[in-house]
Amino acid sequence: MADAGLPTGWEVRHSNSKNLPYYFNAARKESRWEPPEGTDVDILKAYMAQNTRKPEGKIRAAHLLVKHKDSRRPSSWKEQDITRTKSEAIDILKGHEQRIQSGEVSLGDLAQSESDCSSARKNGDLGFFGRGEMQKEFEEVAFGLEPGQVSGVVDTASGVHLIQRLE
Repeated sequence: MADAGLPTGWEVRHSNSKNLPYYFNAARKESRWEPPEGTDVDILKAYMAQNTRKPEGKIRAAHLLVKHKDSRRPSSWKEQDITRTKSEAIDILKGHEQRIQSGEVSLGDLAQSESDCSSARKNGDLGFFGRGEMQKEFEEVAFGLEPGQVSGVVDTASGVHLIQRLE
């Protein structure tokens, strides 16, 4: 196997359910989404570029979700009973959008602490998805973005989102 820049005992595996790579250590029976401490990030990037490829017809995106009381499920990992109005959720999201656009913070870093979606633990990364797999409003915007581009406010039944196309 080619050198992935990982510490001894670690290997890159692929999650079929998330369609994302993860890191596994058989001796410790440990898996994780983030590279383990001691990883040579430059070697890992080169390895991933050479050994992973985008599934045909799919894109990869991350998002930051702010739910409101009229969302399909007005609760999250952060807040059991969400009571904010849709207008308040949009104002919160616009504040996040300004911070991202100014370069103060990345969408992924902000998603970790501010997103109401469980994808927050993966910097908002939703993995690869194709047409028909996401809510229509979300999908239309995500497929219309160029890699690296961040959307404005997107309204869906789940709440309001900022979307960043990753690949």
